[in-house]
Amino acid sequence: MPIDPYILLLLGTVGLAALLPARGTASDVASGASTAAIAFLFFLYGARLSTREAMDGLKHWRLHVTVLACTFVVFPLLGLAARGLVPVLLNQPLYQGLLFLTLVPSTIQSSIAFTSMARGNVPAAICAGSFSSLVGIVITPLLAAAVLGGSAGGFSADSVVKIVLQLLVPFVAGQLLRRWIGGFVARHKKVLGLVDRGSILLVVYTAFSEGMVQGIWHQVSPARLGGLLAVEAVLLAVMLALTWYGAKALRFNREDRIAIQFAGSKKSLAAGLPMASVLFGAHASLAVLPLMLFHQMQLMVCAVIAKRRAQDTETDTEADTGTVADAAEPVTASAPPAASRTAVGTGTRSG
Repeated sequence: MPIDPYILLLLGTVGLAALLPARGTASDVASGASTAAIAFLFFLYGARLSTREAMDGLKHWRLHVTVLACTFVVFPLLGLAARGLVPVLLNQPLYQGLLFLTLVPSTIQSSIAFTSMARGNVPAAICAGSFSSLVGIVITPLLAAAVLGGSAGGFSADSVVKIVLQLLVPFVAGQLLRRWIGGFVARHKKVLGLVDRGSILLVVYTAFSEGMVQGIWHQVSPARLGGLLAVEAVLLAVMLALTWYGAKALRFNREDRIAIQFAGSKKSLAAGLPMASVLFGAHASLAVLPLMLFHQMQLMVCAVIAKRRAQDTETDTEADTGTVADAAEPVTASAPPAASRTAVGTGTRSG
């Protein structure tokens, strides 16, 4: 079971914010840097995302509609249903974080990696992840404002301005400039990836620092964290089952079902953390905690499932090969006697 090293860095950042939270002038500087980092992140998202490749995937529209429905319809409905767990298992801040988790777009890289490992439809996974990210830039903030109400700013003019200026404008700018900077971004993918991750660490540090200063962490007890983990485990299990058996009911083939399961059951930490910082402000630390835990959980569980799917594929292939060999075996075995009788007959006529 893989432990994402980046999760360890995130946890280390949370620990640093707990020990040395930014206060006063340092807090203002960190907040300004975090705002700039978020804008830069979404600019890079726009510069990287190939609209042409995403549009080419429209040929397989049924698969993409299925993944989008799982990501932005089924997931949020399950999140709303979890409202009944307050206050038994979850308190209100953790529930809001859980609900926000269900609104976040799907991942791209891990969906592709697990689909490839399980021998599924990799091109479909690439397009599905791209579609989800593209739609999520607009849909996730709007859904969060609608279902979270005042906790995420609602539909106030201030929240709309924040979404437009910090998320949409940089993303659109990246898309418009992709023609000229796309090659540079592709050539320096590793370096810019480090910038991405460093920016997200800054966002996490700023959010958790604000939470520490305002003393909101006293709302989270070990029992509440245990309840959150249990709820997220059930949520992930339900989505994995729905995406697999639902795709089967819709008559997708095995390769497509694998892509649907891995693209439709996961949530993007990279996209969710900056969005939460914009939407929740000082309460972002509790809002992103469920997403951070779910991210690690989905990696561990999906790694096991991907290996199992690959083994099942190998078994099916071997079984098919064995069936063909068994079917050919009687013909091969019967050839020598036929040749022998021909030889005898020929010998008799010659004699």
